Amino acid sequence: MRSLAVFAAVFLATCSFAQDWAKKKLDASNRHQEWVKVKNGDREVSCFVVYPERKDKAPVLLLIHEIMGMSDWVESVADEAAAAGFIAIAPDFLSEMGPSGGRTDSFADLQHIREAISGLSANQVVGDLNAAANYAKTIPSTNGKIAVAGFCWGGGQSFNFATARPDLSAAFVFYGTPPTASAMANIHCPVYGFYGGMDNRVSSTVPKAQEEMKAASKKYEAQVFEGAGHGFMRSGQQPDPDPANKKARDSAWQKMLEVINKAR
Repeated sequence: MRSLAVFAAVFLATCSFAQDWAKKKLDASNRHQEWVKVKNGDREVSCFVVYPERKDKAPVLLLIHEIMGMSDWVESVADEAAAAGFIAIAPDFLSEMGPSGGRTDSFADLQHIREAISGLSANQVVGDLNAAANYAKTIPSTNGKIAVAGFCWGGGQSFNFATARPDLSAAFVFYGTPPTASAMANIHCPVYGFYGGMDNRVSSTVPKAQEEMKAASKKYEAQVFEGAGHGFMRSGQQPDPDPANKKARDSAWQKMLEVINKAR
């Protein structure tokens, strides 16, 4: 009975991770999708890339996945960004970190994925992001502008990457925590934060971040959406979403697109 219960728990976690609704949306796309490998020192980082259908050169949107790793939903977000006219690049930060040197999809369940991501060093994450951004610069169809966006764990990494990469056009932080005040002095791009009103664990960090970014003379615009919870960008797209999460998701997505388009 115990083995059956363990199997059921793993099965349910895997099903939750699969996000079939997102995969169906992704599979229905006619945009060009591919996996590429970029080098971060001795590591090869697998990146999911989606190209827009447009006649002129496009900006790049670098996407940082949640603590749940590289999921079907993250890939569908990359495709949605391409539909909006951007070249989307989403690195799998668990590349070569899984069983037998695999990436996120080689892990048995979400618990092990979360544990592995929680153990990643900041230097390795920044190195992976730099490798992906440097690759983006070599794509013939890009106009050379790069923005970064991250969700949950990735939101904090997006804020942190803004302190490490001076040529970003913008950084978008979806319910992620800020870097230290001393690191904020190294930010060269505007930062836009989106938070759920029911996500006090993260949204409570906003007032201090506003003060510290202002003291560092950096642009930081934060929006807290009433009634929305943590992870509203994903849950707001699920079948039959909570209205507050869907409203927050649609508003935040539209704001991000407007900012990137103005930076073209």
